[in-house]
Amino acid sequence: MPITHQGFLQCLSKVSPNAEAISKVVYTPSNSSYTSILKKTLQNLRFDTPETPKPVVIVTPVDESQIQTVIYCARKTNVQMRIRGGGHDFEGVSYTSEVPFVLLDMFNFRTVTVDPVAKTATIQAGATLGEVYYAIGSKSNTLGFPAGFWSTVGATGLIGGGGYGILRRKYGLAADNVFDARMIDVNGRILDKRTMGEDLFWAIRGGGASSFGVILSWKVNLVDVPATMTVFLIEKKIEQEATDIVHLWQSVAPKLSKDVEIRVLVDAVKKDTTPEPSKTVLSEESSPSVNSDDTTAIRIRFAGSFLGKSDAFLALMQKSFPELGVKKEDCQELSYIQAVLAFGLFSPASPLEVLLARDSFKIPFKAKSDFVKQPISKQGLTGIWDKIVQAPPQTTNMIFTSYGGRMDEISESALPFPHRAGTLYKMYMRVQLTEDSANELAWIRGLYSYLTPYTAPRTAYNNYNDFDLGVNNARGPISYAQASAWGKKYYKNNFDRLVRVKTVADPTNFFRNEQSIPSIVGI
Repeated sequence: MPITHQGFLQCLSKVSPNAEAISKVVYTPSNSSYTSILKKTLQNLRFDTPETPKPVVIVTPVDESQIQTVIYCARKTNVQMRIRGGGHDFEGVSYTSEVPFVLLDMFNFRTVTVDPVAKTATIQAGATLGEVYYAIGSKSNTLGFPAGFWSTVGATGLIGGGGYGILRRKYGLAADNVFDARMIDVNGRILDKRTMGEDLFWAIRGGGASSFGVILSWKVNLVDVPATMTVFLIEKKIEQEATDIVHLWQSVAPKLSKDVEIRVLVDAVKKDTTPEPSKTVLSEESSPSVNSDDTTAIRIRFAGSFLGKSDAFLALMQKSFPELGVKKEDCQELSYIQAVLAFGLFSPASPLEVLLARDSFKIPFKAKSDFVKQPISKQGLTGIWDKIVQAPPQTTNMIFTSYGGRMDEISESALPFPHRAGTLYKMYMRVQLTEDSANELAWIRGLYSYLTPYTAPRTAYNNYNDFDLGVNNARGPISYAQASAWGKKYYKNNFDRLVRVKTVADPTNFFRNEQSIPSIVGI
């Protein structure tokens, strides 16, 4: 059957148990609300251009039967479907495609229910991390969830790819703390952990859940956090032996107490510039601003947290990492939820309601990731700094995130996310795109190329999807060789198991995008 959105719409009207109700959540380009709905959670402005391919239909379901109807009609009328949760999608696969597609936007499924006695939470598929943190913080100041830093990130996308944050070294990933889930499969069946089976439940927790179906909700274990914890930020200049300290950090940080996590933030700023305290960037999702001044200096900061009071933290650091030179004035004692606010670029004194805002500092950007298994030499680090100052100041950021602790204790094959024991830290690099995007893209690709000898064999984080690693073809069968080019970098040896699970769960490869797990018989 030819692909037409009219056929899809007619199917919705005919098949839906309540045609009037579903018509109220369907938007086509002729609808006055279409553009605002499309842009509501579109975070990367690189894909907000007149030339960007857009969905032929957007559906924002309000009940589960509507999702089942959308899946049925998309299959029947041979139209591809994309699923959007929060919209922090580095390559826009959830809301753009080179082939005609329907966008299933889960925005209305965002209830978060917390049981502080059982220490559990149920998170609907469209909830943001801010909504998750708000629900937890409203019920308890000694419970947390080991998810990400940025409040507008969609919880399902994050959990579906693994998901890490300030509690990673103590409690692992967000996906490590999921104990049940509800989803709709390609046949419209609503499944939970018991009915989907061990393999599929394994796959959706770190293997990219949208490759296998439509997640409805997650059930997660909450974790214990102290009533008072410490956050810190220390800036070191190159002339203050910052390179030596970063070099040492690579080996020391992964071996510290699980209660400590330290990230290294590297960027280029105008010389002699000291940021205002309110603009201090602790989050990976920093907000650079374009500045034409090309007089730059490298800024190196150490940011992190400790699950305890500052005196205990200072004593630990004096014993384990005195070279960092942490002082009392570098530290701030906060509750866990205040730390969440601080790392999310809010003031710790902000009301919790700020976490419910779905707007964020939106910019066009390109980002890449890598994992480091052996310390990079001082010469190699200096080469990174040299690359960073080649970009305009305040348009780039690079973050090294320490691993070790609980991350070392979980097997590579326990979940699809394989970057566990032996990984010292994760690298994140990003550039803001301007009118000179060709040079900016060349810059970040040049930085990535420079890192090749220091990060081999190369791996990447699937939540930071990167089409430079390879893509599936838009239509027709997908070969194993084609998909494994990017799949092995994200999932290492777990990729083959993901393909086998996908082939059973979705044999016709209905749930597909440029980097979805393919259905391939014989793997």
